This record gives sequence, structure tokens and C-alpha cells, in this order.
Amino acid sequence: MKEVTELRGLIDSCPWGRRGWAEFEDVCTATLTFLLVPPLGIPIIQPRTLSGTDRRDAIFPNRNFDTGSIWGQLRHELGARLVLFEFKNYDHEEISKEEVNQTASYMREPMGRLALVCSTKTPNAGAYIKRNTLFSLEKKVILFLNIDHLKEMLAIKERGDDPSNLIMDLVERFYLQHE
Repeated sequence: MKEVTELRGLIDSCPWGRRGWAEFEDVCTATLTFLLVPPLGIPIIQPRTLSGTDRRDAIFPNRNFDTGSIWGQLRHELGARLVLFEFKNYDHEEISKEEVNQTASYMREPMGRLALVCSTKTPNAGAYIKRNTLFSLEKKVILFLNIDHLKEMLAIKERGDDPSNLIMDLVERFYLQHE
């Protein structure tokens, strides 16, 4: 597929760190749109709360009610009506509990309890501990999706399979490791 090759190239050529943050958000949004729309709706980019206090990177509407589908199951299980994606294009910094806290603060009840932090870096131990605590206290599921996951999802789509399976795999792995 031509789109897969192009998106993979854009992911690989995106500069890490501050100088590439906007490009990283654009590339991730384009990749996720290619991978997930449909069954998810066209993403809402940079939506702000009414007061303007909060700005989320991208939200994909989930209008799937059939629990026989992955997104229908996630909507039923986690109330995932609006799936939040936060993009972190870090070079030297780590994904830490602060990024988990920020993402969790954006998750309002009507949106649901599923969010994904898409990043260039692997989260540190504090990020994993914080997301476990959030699940224990608020039943919020925050998944960590990195650029290797995006490339894997592109390969899944290229094979003709559903890239959403990787999201469900991450949810299930999260449930298994939670303590």
C-alpha cells in the first residue's frame, strides 16, 4: 500500500524534540486517521474546553455500539465515547507521571475512561505506577503507544487485518500487569 509506505517514511523522518513537535502531532494524527477511521470518526484536532483552560491533542469519536467489534467493546467496557490521544515528541525527556496526570485531567466522564499517550520515548517507572493508581482509583485506562506500535499497526493494516487489534492487545496487557 502506497499510504503505508508514505506514512512510515513520515514517521521515520520526523525530528524528535521541540523542533518537531507540530510535525509529530500531524504525522501521528494522519497515521491514526488512516488506521482507525472508520470505525472511529474523523478526529477533532486541538479541541478546547469552553473556558479554554484545557486543550487536547486529538479526539476520535467512537460511535460503535456493537460489542462484537473492538471499539464497541471498548465503548461498553470503558465508556470510550471519545478516544483521547495525546502526543509527546520527546528527545531527552521521559514520559513520566506528569504526562499521565495531564492526560488523566483531560478525561472527563462523558468522554469515557480510555486515553492513549503516543510518544517517541518509553515511559519511566513512575508513569506506569501512576497509571496503575489512576486505574485503581478512577478506572481510567491510559495506554502508552510509541512509534514502533504505529509502524506495527501500519503493517497490520497492510496485511489486511484490523490495526485496532493492537489497541485491544495493549488494553489486555494493561489489565494483566495491573496490581
